[in-house]
Formats: sequence, C-alpha cells, structure tokens
Amino acid sequence: AKAPDAPVTYAAPKASAAPRIDGHADDPAWAQAPWRAIDAVLIGETPLDPADLSGRYKAVWTEDALYILAEIQDEHLIDTTPDPLQKYWEDDALEILVDEDNSGGIHQYSHQAFAYHIALDNQAVDIGPFASAADEAAGRNQPHAYPDHIEARWQRAAEAPHPLIWEVRLALYPDTFRDAPAAPVAPVVLHAGKRIGIMLAYCDSDVAGGGRQHFITDIDVAPINGDRNRGWIDADVFGVMELVDSQ
Repeated sequence: AKAPDAPVTYAAPKASAAPRIDGHADDPAWAQAPWRAIDAVLIGETPLDPADLSGRYKAVWTEDALYILAEIQDEHLIDTTPDPLQKYWEDDALEILVDEDNSGGIHQYSHQAFAYHIALDNQAVDIGPFASAADEAAGRNQPHAYPDHIEARWQRAAEAPHPLIWEVRLALYPDTFRDAPAAPVAPVVLHAGKRIGIMLAYCDSDVAGGGRQHFITDIDVAPINGDRNRGWIDADVFGVMELVDSQ
C-alpha cells in the first residue's frame, strides 16, 4: 500500500468554471494552474530531442470531475490498429493513470486504480478484471472502453512547433467500480484537500506497426529488474495530486 505521507507532486486548483473540452487551451481556468513536465523516459533511448517528443500538463477540478490539459510535442502520429481494444498500447496515446483514493496497490487486472489509454480517436481503454476463473487461468485480458469516465479532444496548435493540445474531462470512480453488467457505481464528488494518486504519460509510436518506441511520464520510476514501466501494474509508483481551492 502507498505510504499516507507520500509527498504531493502536483497541487490542482479549483476551477470557477469548467473548461470546455475542445482542444483549445484558451479557457480562463487553465491560467491559474501550473505546468508539470512529462519528461521521465521509462521506455526508449535518452536523451530525447524535445522537438520530436516532449510534454507537459496542468490540471484543475470541479466537484464532479478532474480536468487535464496536456501539451505534447510529437512529430509523427501513428494509430495502426483500427479496433480500439486491440494493441492500443502500441499506438500514440495520452495515458492517465489514476488512483481515486491514493491508496496504491496492484491494479493490473483490477480497478484498484485505472490506466486510461486515450487514443488518437479519443477513446479511453483500460484492462478490467478477468471475467471468470477460466479467463484468468488462460491469461485472457479484458480490455474495456470507458466513455462514461472520460471525455477527450485534441488538435494541433496553430503556432509552431504545433504541439498536440489535449483536453480531458475525467470523472473519478472508486475501486468498487465494476464493469457491466455489474450494478452502476457513481463517480466520487471532489473536494479541496482530497489527494489522488496520479501519473501522466505519453505512449509514442513513430513507425506504423512498429509498436511503442518511447514511453514518457511525469514520474521517474525506479527500475525492478531493469523495468521502469511499472505504473500500469502498481499504483504505489504514482505521484500525488492534491486538490486545492482556487488560487
């Protein structure tokens, strides 16, 4: 489990009005939020050329959702597989890993935390729990789309160097959430002082069919047996976002 005194890595101010999810970073709410770099390389060579791949994000909140603005520099956009539930991790994607109650723990095949992969078509996909013991024994993963959790929109900025401007509305669901046909669970109501486990990342593919070339995040994860890509498995490595009143 995550240490309760884990340091805060980002303080997100409350928005007086929710930003529009339209791929334009011109909403007044964004002006009060600080930027945080997405610059820790967990997969791929270093150093990176910032003109080819770099990123940063900021966040604000209202009582019903967390809002994220990500600015990603990526010269080559790839979405090889038409089926959004197949090989989604190999395409260019904004990834938001979130642990609603900041409790940490293993979440690879559960909703202890979510690892939303937001594709270029703005669909958000994560692995859910195994549907049965037979599926678990056979290792058959259960990816799902989560349109009720996430609304997203991106477009390239008109100004050079033309980064992707990605706006996301994220409703936070507790670990009691279950995929259909389970009984519905409502998203939590957000409030000042709440702490959320979070990691912002970008999956980079530069060659069609070539898989993931880079994976960058805002949290530098210590390797286990040489593997730094631990966030999709273990929420203990997430950073901590604290929701604060308007600044």
